[in-house]
Amino acid sequence: MANISQIEDTLHSIKQKDGITDAVMVSRSGMHIAGEVPDGVHTETFVAMSAILLGAAETSTSELKDKLKLVTIHLDHSIIFIKTISNRGILVVRGKPDVTAVEVVDIINEFAGKLEANL
Repeated sequence: MANISQIEDTLHSIKQKDGITDAVMVSRSGMHIAGEVPDGVHTETFVAMSAILLGAAETSTSELKDKLKLVTIHLDHSIIFIKTISNRGILVVRGKPDVTAVEVVDIINEFAGKLEANL
């Protein structure tokens, strides 16, 4: 069973990193596990669509016989990163527009083991 309190603490630590504004854990089926979605966003829609986006990217890249590492969505005022943490969950991180994928991947890798252990 998931340790929601530990996952929340870890997501809070991720949000404290420079350039990160939001972090949320989502089940592979698109259900909210922990964390807060961006202000003014409908939680169920945001988490479900994040899981669907990752699933669609995995399906399309499977034809390439290559493993998907990260989905990045560039917006006018932010960037969203979606990464598989385990077969049970994915991490959705929103960053400021100037944050780089390398910076976010380093942050995700720093906390991925702790998130996976608590899922």
